[in-house]
Amino acid sequence: MSGQSIAENGGGTVSEIESLDRPEGEHRSAAELIVGEESEIRPTLSVVMPTLNEEEGIAECIEMIRTAVEELQLYTEILVSDSSTDRTPEIAREMGAIVVTPDAGGYGYAYRYAFARARGDYIAMGDADTTYDFEDLPELIDLVEDGDADMAMGSRLDGEIMPGAMPTLHQYIGNPALTAFLNAFYGAGVSDAHSGMRVFTREAWDRMDCDTTGMEFASEMIMEAGAKDLEIAERPIVYHEREGEETLESFSDGWRHVRFMLLNAPGYLFSAPGIALALVGAVLLGLVASGGELGAATFGPRTSIAGSLFVIAGVNVASYGIYASIASDPIRRPEDPITNFVTNTLSLETGVAAGAATLAVGGAYALLAVTQWSISGFQIVPSLSASLLAFTAIVVGIQVMFGSFFVGILSRN
Repeated sequence: MSGQSIAENGGGTVSEIESLDRPEGEHRSAAELIVGEESEIRPTLSVVMPTLNEEEGIAECIEMIRTAVEELQLYTEILVSDSSTDRTPEIAREMGAIVVTPDAGGYGYAYRYAFARARGDYIAMGDADTTYDFEDLPELIDLVEDGDADMAMGSRLDGEIMPGAMPTLHQYIGNPALTAFLNAFYGAGVSDAHSGMRVFTREAWDRMDCDTTGMEFASEMIMEAGAKDLEIAERPIVYHEREGEETLESFSDGWRHVRFMLLNAPGYLFSAPGIALALVGAVLLGLVASGGELGAATFGPRTSIAGSLFVIAGVNVASYGIYASIASDPIRRPEDPITNFVTNTLSLETGVAAGAATLAVGGAYALLAVTQWSISGFQIVPSLSASLLAFTAIVVGIQVMFGSFFVGILSRN
């Protein structure tokens, strides 16, 4: 990495910092390259670690960072975002780190608090419990500095997980499942979405616009990157056994990730399941109405009931996707054509008219059937399947009418 490329990426001019265009072969020590809070030299790289009672591992992590910095030959600041009650901050300061104390709790907030104070054009993050080898940073930084990625991540699942470093449940079920969710919902295209070793540009961080405070922050970064079409690259890394006490709570923290992903993807949570339910119901109603058969199986009243309920439930669930996309600002908005058409094209009046028309068609048939039944002296019972179809149209029409008014209220706010 040359001083010229760094200056072009916004790392400051040669006059603003000590020149990196130094004579060939000149090598600076980590002590010379790591800058403190009061230094006038603007760092090119900020390495951020959140800490909560990590006195057993913080020194080793900083030593690894020093080794990486000496290889990179970049001016670097080490930011420790600390909420400890042990000697972690004292050890960090003694080793040249800048210690900041977040004014609120939470893993995600600790990172965000430090990122807001980081001065580097590149930001690296990782845990201070020795699970991540910070000597791997140069490979990740090269990917970002060379323009191959906006964010580079170390992949534990594609690399090596040392014995005892990760619980079996996390290694074979939790992390792969959460990664699959993120790839499906947000197009992240990564192998280890919850790796804590990451490097990204300042510009990429500003575009991500993260605002969570808890463990779901790790997911939010990937979700935002995927939704904003940021390029993510990975390199295999070795994941080591931690020093100190484990602070992760497997099930509660895992659920926080899943909950956050679903709430920010209403297309997958509401629209897709709702449309699928409605289509299945419509097919079932169509089979009964057409007298269709499947081998020896015939379709009668029970199929009509199931179809009717599926259509009503499907329309109801899919409508939540429309409400959510209007009332909130999800990271991944619904992209199905039906939701897009409703939210971007239909007006309140059009929606009410469509609902009223559906209600009128169903109501007309229901009225005709009741009239014929009455004329026959209540002897000729209307077809159950046709009646269910009519009343399904009535219920769906009512849903669409009142749902359109609700969308109008949401759109006004």
